[in-house]
Amino acid sequence: MLKAIRQERERRRLEAERERIAKDAERIRARCATLAGFVREAWHVLHPAIDYVHGWHIDAICDHLEAVTRGGITRLLINVPPGTMKSLLVSTFWPAWEWTKEPSRSYLTTSYSEGYAKRDARRMRDLVESEWYQSLWGDRVTLSRKAEISFENTARGYREGKAFASLTGGRADRLIIDDPHSTETAESPAERETTARIFRESVPSRLNDPARSAIIIIMQRLHEADVSGQAISLKLGYEHLMLPMEFEPERRCRTSIGFQDPRQSSGELLFPERFSREVVERDKVPMGSYAVAGQFQQRPVPREGGMFKRSWFDGQFIGAPPAGTRWVRHWDLAATKKKTAARTAGVKIGRAPDGSFIVGHAVTTQDEGNAVRKLIKATAEVDGKSPLISLPQDPGQAGKVQAKDMVAMLAGWTVKAEPETGDKVTRAEPFAAQCEAGNVYIVRGEWNESYLDELCLFPGGQFKDQVDASSGAFGKLLDKRGGGSVSLGGFY
Repeated sequence: MLKAIRQERERRRLEAERERIAKDAERIRARCATLAGFVREAWHVLHPAIDYVHGWHIDAICDHLEAVTRGGITRLLINVPPGTMKSLLVSTFWPAWEWTKEPSRSYLTTSYSEGYAKRDARRMRDLVESEWYQSLWGDRVTLSRKAEISFENTARGYREGKAFASLTGGRADRLIIDDPHSTETAESPAERETTARIFRESVPSRLNDPARSAIIIIMQRLHEADVSGQAISLKLGYEHLMLPMEFEPERRCRTSIGFQDPRQSSGELLFPERFSREVVERDKVPMGSYAVAGQFQQRPVPREGGMFKRSWFDGQFIGAPPAGTRWVRHWDLAATKKKTAARTAGVKIGRAPDGSFIVGHAVTTQDEGNAVRKLIKATAEVDGKSPLISLPQDPGQAGKVQAKDMVAMLAGWTVKAEPETGDKVTRAEPFAAQCEAGNVYIVRGEWNESYLDELCLFPGGQFKDQVDASSGAFGKLLDKRGGGSVSLGGFY
């Protein structure tokens, strides 16, 4: 009885859907003339219980996919953060939309996991078989073969799905490569090189027409030598649509179809309608700086960094510093508390009696003004009176006044305020040399991971404050003038 009731309800629902579409068919088809319009109209078919949330980046991706449809682009690389609809747009909606115009088109789709390849194939199949799609385009697109990962329509258009590691057979008009690396295997040199080799050796031969068929890669960056890195470094002719989670003006994306990233302010979010500032900052914490740089910002740098390598610090952690260590805490001061700007950082480094160096503590904040003053004063009270407190003095009268005010606030401590010279990389080189030589030890603490992440991302990471504070403290330890009495840093 209950089964019969459910069947009747479903029959009535489908009948109502058919009537609604029949009354509005021409208007729906008109809105589906563009891929972005099709996504809006078709969303309810795949996600009836979830409201569609639009972002300008969806228009950008759709515009580039339409350029592929028109034949203007045959190689397209899209780098966007996870959760921004990349698989739905490229692997589900776009092929279904193209079939409304050219049902004989064929697709070879792949991902690092056969499970994901099946998922996206199943979603496209469900969309094409839906009452909504069939009511509008059923006269052109009807499936004649309906396997989970492989299906075909009566116009001989088909879709085949494979795991990327199995990409050795089959050809199509479109090769869609959706996340060829997993976050786990991209860190393995062997796994990463295998994926890169398949991309270089197998992908070019998987096309029906070498001149006009298209390859689309869509992925988050996981390593500098990942598939995206191969496409870019080997100059393989891919149009590159690169949209970081947080805008970096110096890396503004521009493409040949006239697109440029419309954001203006540094740190402006890509998809705030879905990923608010609070959500982004929350997610950064468990991800760590390295994953944020690659997956969010699309600029991966080696975890074994450029100037500093994580392996240098293996076995370099200690429980407590040796007695007689001479300390300097240097502060790198930020001008704003804006989340995407530089931070204020204070790093304490000591010279042990045996000549080695000890990183004793690091603290950061993105506050400003009085809150920073309170932090510096509170940290000095915890450190005690023996460490030298080193402060930067910005050029100009305002910098002198700020430094003089800080020195006055720290009456009773040994304080030195001086202008900094040279760029951040040059200042960091002497400290990096001692780290590489194994002469730098780190006191264990909760701050260790954040500190090492920043060092090992430098100079490519978003933040450089702890590195600069380390360079300043290290420099003062080697400066024979660094242990003297209170200095006003040349105010008069």
